[in-house]
Amino acid sequence: MKNIFIIGIAGGTGSGKTTVVNQIINELPADEVCVISQDSYYKATENLSYEERTKINFDHPRAIDFELLVTHLNELKTGGIIEQPVYSFVSHNRTKDTIKTHPRKVVIIEGILIFNSEELRKLCDIKVFVHADADERLIRRIKRDITERGRDIEEVLSRYQSTLKPMHQQFIEPTKNYADIIIPNDRYNTVAIDIVRTVISERL
Repeated sequence: MKNIFIIGIAGGTGSGKTTVVNQIINELPADEVCVISQDSYYKATENLSYEERTKINFDHPRAIDFELLVTHLNELKTGGIIEQPVYSFVSHNRTKDTIKTHPRKVVIIEGILIFNSEELRKLCDIKVFVHADADERLIRRIKRDITERGRDIEEVLSRYQSTLKPMHQQFIEPTKNYADIIIPNDRYNTVAIDIVRTVISERL
């Protein structure tokens, strides 16, 4: 398959990347787009105990298997089918399952750390960074971790202060400089979304 268009969408935790991804997907025929999440590519940790796994810093680029992610994107570019890993945030490990993913005209890769890999950046035809204020992101993160991941508020806040905030400042915010488009995450981001859609339409 030729002419795969790869869009990278980065931004801090709770910045609204998923909303932006969905706004782009909704404009495209279902069979022309697929989404690959950085969260699926956390490194496998069978060799660690559960206790050790809970101590992993998931907001550090070291936690991501960029090598496999880049390999998979290259396979899709050449028309190959990949077996995308499935990661469990409950057990902090990859599951035995995989998701069979076929090449599509548009491949969206999204995640907080994707622009930390130079190889991955080079594969992206367009790089988008979703920006949101720190307090907005914290509120969203608290809601998500409590409702979807079964964490308690103490755990979420302590993780935010010890890990999320410093990692955001060190590894995520600076990658905004690599972005072609920065989308402010509020209800007025339609202009930026329209620009991305226009670029995709022209390429397709």
